Amino acid sequence: MRVFTIVGPSHSGKTELATALAALEEPEHKPQQANGVADLRTFRFMNEAWGVIDVAGGVENLSIAGPTLAASDAAVICVPADPEAGVLAAPYLRMIEEAGIPAFLFINRMDQAKGRVADVVAALQTYCRHSIVLRQIPMRASGDVIGAVDLISERAWKYQHGQSSALVAFPDSIHVRERQARGEMLEALADYDDELLEQLIDDRKPLTEAVYDVATRVLQHSDLIPALLGSALHRNGILRLMKSLRHEAPTVEVAAQRLATDGSALAVGCIGDLVKHLGKTVVVRALQSPVAAGAQVGGNSLGVIKNALREQDNVGDGIPRANKRVNSGTSSAANLGSGEIGQVLKSDHLNLGYSYSKDHALELPDWAHPRPSSYQRIIMPVHDRDDVRLTSALERIAEVEPGLEVDQDEVSGNARLHLQGPLHLRRILALLRGAFDIDVSDDPVLPPLRETVARTATTHYRHRKQSGGAGQFADVVLSIAPAARGSGFEFTDMVKGGVVPKGYIPSVEAGARDALAAGVNGHPVVDVRVVLEDGKHHSVDSSDYAFRTAGNFAVRGALVDAGSVVLQPIMRVEIHVPSVFTGGLVPVVSSMQGQILGFASHPRAAGWDVFETLMPVAARDQLTSSLASATRGTAWFSSGFGHYEEARGI
Repeated sequence: MRVFTIVGPSHSGKTELATALAALEEPEHKPQQANGVADLRTFRFMNEAWGVIDVAGGVENLSIAGPTLAASDAAVICVPADPEAGVLAAPYLRMIEEAGIPAFLFINRMDQAKGRVADVVAALQTYCRHSIVLRQIPMRASGDVIGAVDLISERAWKYQHGQSSALVAFPDSIHVRERQARGEMLEALADYDDELLEQLIDDRKPLTEAVYDVATRVLQHSDLIPALLGSALHRNGILRLMKSLRHEAPTVEVAAQRLATDGSALAVGCIGDLVKHLGKTVVVRALQSPVAAGAQVGGNSLGVIKNALREQDNVGDGIPRANKRVNSGTSSAANLGSGEIGQVLKSDHLNLGYSYSKDHALELPDWAHPRPSSYQRIIMPVHDRDDVRLTSALERIAEVEPGLEVDQDEVSGNARLHLQGPLHLRRILALLRGAFDIDVSDDPVLPPLRETVARTATTHYRHRKQSGGAGQFADVVLSIAPAARGSGFEFTDMVKGGVVPKGYIPSVEAGARDALAAGVNGHPVVDVRVVLEDGKHHSVDSSDYAFRTAGNFAVRGALVDAGSVVLQPIMRVEIHVPSVFTGGLVPVVSSMQGQILGFASHPRAAGWDVFETLMPVAARDQLTSSLASATRGTAWFSSGFGHYEEARGI
């Protein structure tokens, strides 16, 4: 079995394409849906087993695309036939190039084309380091696309709605354009084949079979991205795409080598879900044969395995599985042959984001990791009885959601979710309700404010207590002053003559630290210098406790006298954005009181800039929504703590 993933921007027709490919030779089967983001379809084409994974569009879903691509032999990038929409494919082109996975470009909805195909390719080429090469050109009549000419076979095909295209005579009007486009394609291929280059130099026409061989080799080495045309809704160009995948996509051995060069990877998890009354399910692909129920994978035994293709064989046509022919192996439904894909249950040790050897979980390559989880929310159970269950449920969800991180909010103590965006939050909340019957409410994460003192102040505090038995006595004179921003807390003593014995000075410092835990406004106090200037002690009644208490109350009093300044955290933000939108980020960042540090071209991603800025942490959620609007949902950002500065308007 070979497997490929379809990715692309939202509303580009990915699901239509997956459905059309899977139904070329068989009745349409219901896809295996998982997590609301990825659908798996298995089917046969020309007596070979195939699997296609359709991943929903949107930058928030790239975290799911990573594991599915890791399990795939090839990818299909589905884009609309509109040059203006070219930038929407930028995140997918970038990910495909980072992965080094063979990929086809399918320009969909040619019946609704809003521009020249050459302009569509040019718009996409901006965001791709590898050349995008047209393998077909459109045939038009009265301005409408009615078919396509294959540039390798040099045959013309007329579209027929709802069925395969019909072979037609080569239109005279397209000869000049076809020769030019074919020449460009051959020149691109010749860069990777010396024999083809010699033939072009000698003005000899290469054999069609030889060109196909070069095209296959170039695709499998990820040297070029071939572009095909069609309309998935009307079943136009679908057969040509599937035949190209069949002839040119590599086998599972290449995918296994890509994940573990030492050949140790046995399987890889590609889709995960949590189902009520069933628990965690993980769709895995076997990289070596066999992967059977009860076998040791990832250091533990596998549970129940449902072979996706053979489970489908039992549905709908009444033919027993024993009478069905499966090219990819003869194993039962309780195991997976090499390259086969299936659902594994009762195997809690399997998670997304990993491939698995016999004894270990192997982390997927960097390109398959999710983008930084920059959207944060605090969630609380609606019913107190669900408090403990919520913690357990979030742990389980994080195992099948690579883009989710869970920790505890330091202020409220509630669970804090680090997410890919608002839609990701909606999916997590739906999963909590559907799989665990837990209703939660969510709130934004409040920025961790701090405060410092406005000026120097000195205070004298005497702690004296006598209630029978040993008394308590400590006398201190402290001064507090603002320190350099970011310096934290500094304590020094200037006492002389032993008025405060050295053994008690650490207790005074400890008391001062206690007092700084919450200042006048209730926030932790930072960037202050406390000086112990003088004091007194009693030979009998003084103690560590007494001096710690005195230091605490002395600093509390000094904080009131010195006045308070509230500080807000500033984060350093790195925005990855298609270059066409970079200029539009300046007013967006300025409107959120951000300080622009600069921007530069990304060193490895064509057509991308890295935009750096300093911005209040309080603006994080606003940045998420504004960035999505300003860049048509293509950009994302990572952030880290920068410094604290005086807050205004809080």
